[in-house]
Amino acid sequence: MLFDYETLKLIWWLLVGVLFIGFALTDGFDMGVGALLRYVGKTDEERRVAINTIAPHWDGNQVWLILAAGAIFAAWPITFGASFSSFYWALVLTLFSLFFRPVGFDYRSKLANPKWRNAWDWGLVAAGVIPPLVFGIAFGNLLLGVAFEFDEFLRISTHGSFFGLFHPFAILVGLVSLSMFTMQGASYLMLRTDDVIYARARKAAYWAAASVLITFALAGIWLWLGVTGYAITQMPATDALPNPLAKTVVPMDGAWLANYRTYPLTIIAPVAGFLGAFGVLILAKRDKAHPVASFLYSSLSLIGIIMTAGVSLFPFIMPSKLNPSHSLTIWDSASSHLTLNIMFWAALIFVPIILIYTLWCYKQMWGTVTVKFIQDNEHNVY
Repeated sequence: MLFDYETLKLIWWLLVGVLFIGFALTDGFDMGVGALLRYVGKTDEERRVAINTIAPHWDGNQVWLILAAGAIFAAWPITFGASFSSFYWALVLTLFSLFFRPVGFDYRSKLANPKWRNAWDWGLVAAGVIPPLVFGIAFGNLLLGVAFEFDEFLRISTHGSFFGLFHPFAILVGLVSLSMFTMQGASYLMLRTDDVIYARARKAAYWAAASVLITFALAGIWLWLGVTGYAITQMPATDALPNPLAKTVVPMDGAWLANYRTYPLTIIAPVAGFLGAFGVLILAKRDKAHPVASFLYSSLSLIGIIMTAGVSLFPFIMPSKLNPSHSLTIWDSASSHLTLNIMFWAALIFVPIILIYTLWCYKQMWGTVTVKFIQDNEHNVY
């Protein structure tokens, strides 16, 4: 069965969102644990406990990020090229920070030298802090508008700089992202550890949830009162062949909140973001917290916040502040009808397989990781 072109464009907007949610829920707690490594682990054995809760799974979790990037390349090729050109050095920084994870996990405990292990521990912290911060800053810049435009042959030119990405609003959105991942990591550690590491993770979850609530609220207020959005005033048929130059876009105050007025049910997204973080805050405050409930509330918060980001931008993918009419939307930057259709059926087959295999891996390797377990398996664990 073939879907019509317009429907496929919308389906792929939803599927890319699902892939980013999958990445945030899984690789998010990997990075969150990395960011908290030096806090939850005061001794070498305690840090090995934290590492061994995520080390067997991090590469599988990162598949969601690779899938999302691949989906953008295949579904929105113009957007892929424009984003990599506009955020080149930020993406390079993210990539190099991620290099610390596989090498750190594999080589950190090969030598007993404290300086060697401490150096890799800080590398793992960097790999946990930098990517979510950069992802959030990048999205903050999408809401502000990115400095790019096209010529008549659709050749892109970018005029921004790496340091130009660090607008105060973008940094605030980066802090929202970092707080989300840290909350997810702390909630996951509560599921997999006990004793002092559990207690520190519970405290970290409390403060991370508080940070999510504060930064998410501030970002929403700033977006409402201080960020000029973009609105489409003239658009070709949404099932037409892609042409980013054929529409008319104008800057407009409050445009990023327009979808909430047009589609009132979308308010569920930010409400879920706040409700999830508030649930973690309440549960982590208790002496006997409920780790499963905390993790579920944290996951709900991440889903809600990512959905809020998507709803706010829709139908834009990458707005241009240099020439707003050159902004990229889901309607005019998509691949061909045939490509989107083939990809849809491939995703329908393989994404569930990846999900099932991932869940099976967690089931096989689930359990509480303790200091005694590390001591008893000194040479068999990370």
